[in-house]
Amino acid sequence: MPEKDKNTQEGPDVRGSMIKVNIDGDTMFVDSNQYKMQVDHAKKLLRQKRLPKNPKPQEWKAEDYSLNKIADYKPFNFVDGEGVRCSLYVSGCLFDCPGCYNLAAQNFNYGFDYTQELEDRIMNDLAQPYVQGLTFLGGEPFLNTNVCLRVINRIRKEFGHTKDIWSWSGYTWDELQQETPDKKEMLSKIDILVDGRFLESQKDLTLQFRGSSNQRIIDVPKSLKAGKVVIWDKLLK
Repeated sequence: MPEKDKNTQEGPDVRGSMIKVNIDGDTMFVDSNQYKMQVDHAKKLLRQKRLPKNPKPQEWKAEDYSLNKIADYKPFNFVDGEGVRCSLYVSGCLFDCPGCYNLAAQNFNYGFDYTQELEDRIMNDLAQPYVQGLTFLGGEPFLNTNVCLRVINRIRKEFGHTKDIWSWSGYTWDELQQETPDKKEMLSKIDILVDGRFLESQKDLTLQFRGSSNQRIIDVPKSLKAGKVVIWDKLLK
């Protein structure tokens, strides 16, 4: 029988100049003199290796997951789409993209309840003449269609199409064509869709309004009319 391991040291398993570590279930050896730097690099490589979840058509239904929670509301910003915008961050996402910039909002129970008071505040903020429109982010807006459609329908009732509506989504355009009626309804009522999972291997901070190069900024009305994806005509990069 093999001799019993007599190594009784605490902490990482150090043998010579190498340390054996376990990261997300993968065992690897790193140089003990560069332990932290190499472990950080190894974690980054593992995140890039792991991909977001890919649901089957209609596998994830908003009615099964959404708790009508809001992660945040940010009025009068310049970063979540064209012009001055109000941004509603809904809670809950199942795509689990490695490197997600808003990890806390993946939890459907994160944040606070959507209320009539918040809705009225959003409408009052949108009424300002310098505000171009509303943006939905998250979390995953298309897994919170009850909240999003409520806001969208009120915007269209009070402002018509004088205010535009943007939404980010982990779903791609093609996936949404095969999705549940509530998701299709939401898509049909917005102006711009930024589609697709965030992929850390394609991360590019120079891109306009998106984090990775696989994502697209889609003109929804033009795409629905053409029956194919039409990219936003103001795209720079």
